[in-house]
Amino acid sequence: MSVAQLDMSLWKARDDSAEQGDTRRLAHIVEPESGQAKRGEAVLLGFACDAGVVRNQGRAGAAAGPAGIRKFMAGLPAHSLTRLLDAGDVACKGDELEDAQERLGVRLAGLMEQGARPVVLGGGHEIAWGSFQGLRRWLEARGDAGPVLVLNLDAHFDLRTGRPGSSGTPFDQIARDCEARGQALQYACLGVSRLANTPALYARAAEVGAVWVEDRDMQERHLEARLANVDALLARARHVYLTIDLDVLPAAVMPGVSAPAPYGVPMAVIEEIVLRVKASGKLRLADMAEFNPGLDIDGHGARAAARLAWQLMSP
Repeated sequence: MSVAQLDMSLWKARDDSAEQGDTRRLAHIVEPESGQAKRGEAVLLGFACDAGVVRNQGRAGAAAGPAGIRKFMAGLPAHSLTRLLDAGDVACKGDELEDAQERLGVRLAGLMEQGARPVVLGGGHEIAWGSFQGLRRWLEARGDAGPVLVLNLDAHFDLRTGRPGSSGTPFDQIARDCEARGQALQYACLGVSRLANTPALYARAAEVGAVWVEDRDMQERHLEARLANVDALLARARHVYLTIDLDVLPAAVMPGVSAPAPYGVPMAVIEEIVLRVKASGKLRLADMAEFNPGLDIDGHGARAAARLAWQLMSP
């Protein structure tokens, strides 16, 4: 059974209640999730894990990501949100990655069965294999064959074929799982850095029928064309899983990741894509990966991650 750990002490913010008007911040409206989510309501869940990053020879510390993002979310104004449901963290013990991913999948399937729309804070990008297991469980319980769009905003394909699984293998694991089960899948990776992926990874992307756009074609001047690409992908899908590897952002915006991007995709572009996907009505599950508070600079990355989380949580 998947048991999540919830630390409400992270939700602290200034109190402006003596001022006129609506002064609520997220810390003032957060509630522990206990099965009361309304249909379509976003529910926050953490995946406190960086075992996959360590296996992938990256820099450890992403296990502290969910707590780090929550601390900066706490002070954001609530605006149209009337409550924020927090389901706590699924934590990985040591190198027990596969167990943690399975527990994450069970927890997510339960939330989706309630009608909730989970937003998961990682953790390394090994979160994606756990998140997809949750979506798969939910689809199987409904007898729904898709098609599914896995939309990854990322500098890396994360299609490594070596095992055991790591933060570099989740989309290969998803592709192989879907092939074995006959699940209709479209994998799209937007923001790919040519200098962060070997020719072997490009070849694997072609083998799985992936759609990709490189970072230099993901700048603000390309936004209209990229949104048209996203619309075309959405039109062919019944269900969407959106995953954001925060290392897709430029290092100046997101220094707190294992592999900072010297070029990257502007925050404005990433946010518009997130909003377009959310507005489609097909988004079933979203997550963010790789934030590492120990590598952040003056909270720059935490603020960016908190902003994206706020956009995903808002109605």
